[in-house]
Order: sequence, then C-alpha cells, then structure tokens
Amino acid sequence: MATLKKSWLTKFLVWRAKHISERQFIYFLSILVGFTSGVGAVILKNLTHFYQHLLEGKIINYYHDAFYFVFPIIGLILVYLVIKYVIRFKVSHGIPSTLFAIAKHKGIMRRYQMFGSILTAPLTVGFGGSVGLEGPTVATGAAISSNIARMFHMNQSHRNLLIGCAAAGALSSIFKAPIAAIIFAIEVFSLDLTIASMLPLLLASISAIITSYFFFGDDVLLPFKIEDTFKIGDVPFYILLGIATGLTSIYFTEIYDRIQKFFDKIDSPIKRLAIGGIGIGILVYFIPPLFGEGFDVINSLVQGNPERVLQNNIFNLELTNVWVVVLLLIGLVLFKIIASALTFGAGGVGGIFAPTLFMGSIMGNCVAKTINNIGLFQIRVSESNFTLVGMAGLMAGVLHAPLTAIFLIAEVTGGYELFVPLMITAAISYSITKYVHPHSVYNMELGRKGELITHDKDHAVLSLMDIDKVIENNFIKVSPEMTLGDMVHKAVVISNRNIFPVIDKEENTLLGIILLDDIRAIMFNQSLYNEIRVSDVMHNAPEVIDLDKDKMTDIMRKFQDSAAWNLPVTKKGKYMGFVTKSKLLTAYRRKLIHFTK
Repeated sequence: MATLKKSWLTKFLVWRAKHISERQFIYFLSILVGFTSGVGAVILKNLTHFYQHLLEGKIINYYHDAFYFVFPIIGLILVYLVIKYVIRFKVSHGIPSTLFAIAKHKGIMRRYQMFGSILTAPLTVGFGGSVGLEGPTVATGAAISSNIARMFHMNQSHRNLLIGCAAAGALSSIFKAPIAAIIFAIEVFSLDLTIASMLPLLLASISAIITSYFFFGDDVLLPFKIEDTFKIGDVPFYILLGIATGLTSIYFTEIYDRIQKFFDKIDSPIKRLAIGGIGIGILVYFIPPLFGEGFDVINSLVQGNPERVLQNNIFNLELTNVWVVVLLLIGLVLFKIIASALTFGAGGVGGIFAPTLFMGSIMGNCVAKTINNIGLFQIRVSESNFTLVGMAGLMAGVLHAPLTAIFLIAEVTGGYELFVPLMITAAISYSITKYVHPHSVYNMELGRKGELITHDKDHAVLSLMDIDKVIENNFIKVSPEMTLGDMVHKAVVISNRNIFPVIDKEENTLLGIILLDDIRAIMFNQSLYNEIRVSDVMHNAPEVIDLDKDKMTDIMRKFQDSAAWNLPVTKKGKYMGFVTKSKLLTAYRRKLIHFTK
C-alpha cells in the first residue's frame, strides 16, 4: 500500500513539474490550506461548544454551582491523559509553537501537531479553562499546511508562506474577517508583503471564510453593529483609553510571563496540574465569568448589559450603583490573565487571543463608564464604542499587532466608522507596551533567545542560519607541552591553515591559539626547537564562539568587533573547530538568496 501511495505521489509530482508552474501550484495549495484551516476551526469550535453545552447547560443548571470548581480540574486531567497516552508528545501553545517551527525547524511541524490541539484544546476550554481557541486553530492549520508542503516537496520559503496562509485562513474562518486575517499573518508571522505572498494569503483567507459560511451560515462570533457615531470631541478620551489599554497590556504581559516562569521551575507535570488546576478551579468557582473563552461577556458589554455578567458575584453586591459595576469589571480584568496563565501552567492547551479581547472589552467599558459618571466632564461617550475600541487597544499592546487590531474590529462591526479612534487607541497602546516589552507574548521566549523571525531581513536571515554547517575541523591541534620542533614537523609542515588551536588532550578544552605569524621569526632557527614550547608562544583567541550561548547575531558581532578572520568554537567547554568569516558570509549570502525567492 505504501509503495502504491508513493508511486502515485511520485507520478503526480512528475506530472506537476511538467504542466503546472511553481507559482500556480502555490496558489492551489493556498486554497487547500485555507479550506483545511476552516475545517479545523469548525471541528475545534463544535467540539468545545458540545462540551460546554453538556456541562454548563445541564449539570451546573440542574445540580450545583460547585461544579464550576470541579470541571476545569477534570478537563485538565483529561488533557494530561490524552497527551500522555494518546498523543505521546508535548502539545505546545498554538502560535508560539508555530513561530518556533518557522524560526528553528525550517517550517517543519510534526504530524501529531495536526491533531494534537484538536484533541486537547476543546477539553481545556470546554471544561472551563480560561483560554481561547484561536491559537490552537492556527496551530492545527499550520501543522496541516506544513505537512502538505513537505508531501509535495516545497522549499523552506514556500513552507513558511503556506503556514502564514494557514494562520490567515484560521482567523478568517473564526471571525469572518478576511482582511484582518491577512494582516495578522503578515504582522505576527513576519511575512513579506509582496505580490508573490499577497495572492496566496488572499486565496487562503477567501477559501477559509467560504468554508466557515458553508458550515456556520451567517453566524458570527462577535455580532456587533455600530450604533453611535464617532465625534471629534471624543479624541482626548480615546487617547486616555489608549493609555489605559497600554498599561493593561503591560500588566497582562508581566503576569503571564511571571506565572509561566513559576511553572517552568516545577519539573513534575502532576504538581503543575495540581497547582494550576486547583488555582483555576477556585477562580472560576468564585468568578464564573472567567469560565471558558468569555465571548458571552464581551457581547453582553457591547449590548450595554453588564448586569447579566455580574449578577451572581460572590459578594452579592447590588448592581444599581455604577461604581460597584466598575469595580467588579476591573476585578475581571485583573483575574482573567491569572486564570489564563494558570490554565497554561497546569498543562492546558489554548490561546491568548480570546483573553486579550475579553480584557480589552472590559477595560474599554470601564473607561467609558468612568468618563460618563465621574462628574468632571459635560460629555457622554459611547460605552459600546469604547468596549469595541478597548479590544483593539489591548490586542495591539499584548500581541504587538496594531494593524490586525484595527482591521479586525472594523470588519466585525461591519464598517469603518470607528477607524480613527481605533487608530488612535491602537497606536498609543502599542507604543507604550513596545517600550516596556520589546517582544509580544507570542514571541517573548524566542525573542529573548534571538531566534525570532522578524521583518528585519538581515536579522531574519541570521536567525535561519545553522551555525553547525559552517564549522570547520581541518585545523591541526597542538598541545601546550609540545616543543617548537614538534609543532613545526607535526603541524606547520602538513597544515594548509595558518592557525593552530592549543588543546588540552585529556579534557579537549581550548587553551589558546597560535598563529603562523607568532612563530614565523623563530620557526627556522633549529637551535630553539627544543628550548621553546607551545605554551610559551600561545595566546588567547580574540573571541570564542560558545554554541551554548551565542546566537548568530552574537557571532557576527564578535567577528566585527575582533576583526578576526577565524574564531574558535566551543560547546559545553569542549573544542569543536573554527568558523571562518569567508564561509560564514558565503552561507549568509546563500540563505539570503533562498529567503528572498
């Protein structure tokens, strides 16, 4: 069967090479990737809603609210069991894992990633995990597109483009916002905006949204319509909203990062599950709006009905006082990211897109309520508009995707009446957050390691280069106890290089180097052959490349600062060889040509 399949595929590839150009085939694959991303979104959404309807609609309503505490823990236990006994591989967070595959694995994603998120994310979210489905949907589509590209022998640049198409398709299918989806793929995945990439992204986005309409009809996740028009007098208040969402974005990023670092220090997955599961269970029990994604909360706020969300608050506070409502809403903002980070820390699988929209909508609503009731202004602002713009502000700050934020809210509201306030708020929030946190939550870890693919082409090419492939080993090693005569006869005479690493034979550690120029004046004086030893003339290398620490950008900087032509390489303290500047620049040029095809 395998032979038959291979033969069929080989025949197709031969036929394709003769009759279909590379560009035309990319267009075809982008449509296919958009369709598969749309189907992935349908499966994830339906499974999650099935679990939620089964649990929240039946058991909680008919029995007891205490199940709010139990369900997230049960869901996380099920996720742990599925990962350990069914998938048998770690299922990482959606978009960060995809970015890592692009940065370090040349766009290659393992086959289990095609179904890993489908099996685990609905269990996480459906049982009350306080995360979203957007990241897992993108990861599923990206894994499918990566494996399709591998099956048809596409090169690295085309694999990365198809992964971007999958991301655009996933977002287009979820929100029915095809333009925002394309911009998301460009902003988050750092794709070049060229004609060669634009058309595949467009085709994937169209294919995915048609798939979504086929399965879901006209239903949309965020059914908003703008009722209040934008007034120029509201500009100062939107500036204030931009500042508020920027500060909230910093809070989001800090809390998320600290909680993730806390869980990273815990080696036992059972301990992480126990701590995170109990934590999220307690939060969801006392604050039921934190259960699941939270889009019902967003819709209630936009419709001007926050009481529907807050009516079962743990303090049994009356909601007739607007300041009570504001304080309770701020509490949701403060605890949502804690609940999300605990869900991730416990081993849950999901995304941060939905928590970002959740917190942004509430922050926008709170700012509007404060302006309208503080008594210092003789003006009233639209609470629904501020709720919508607040989502864009937090998305711009947390995800570092201001254009995606602007176009997503503009598209889901069915118009561009809020374009100016969206631009103001998103730009301010993004600028504030970018100043404090140079990297978004998605690529924070990759950014710290210097492995992130960015729109800076030089940096992107350096990130994609593999240092192991430019290490040379044809340098003759010498030991410090060798005499000058031994070095001349056993190294200099038979070497075609003018540099010699001095190595401790027992430990294979680099002690120093000797250049041919260092011994040129004495190497022909045979009377010194037994008097001078290697240890007498060796010296430290101008720089040493440490494979455990140095990124490619660090290596290039070391060559620039030292003006050296060859630098020694070590790994875990052991000598590995040398990197020459000429070979490094040759590899860079080749990668640049390949990257910009």
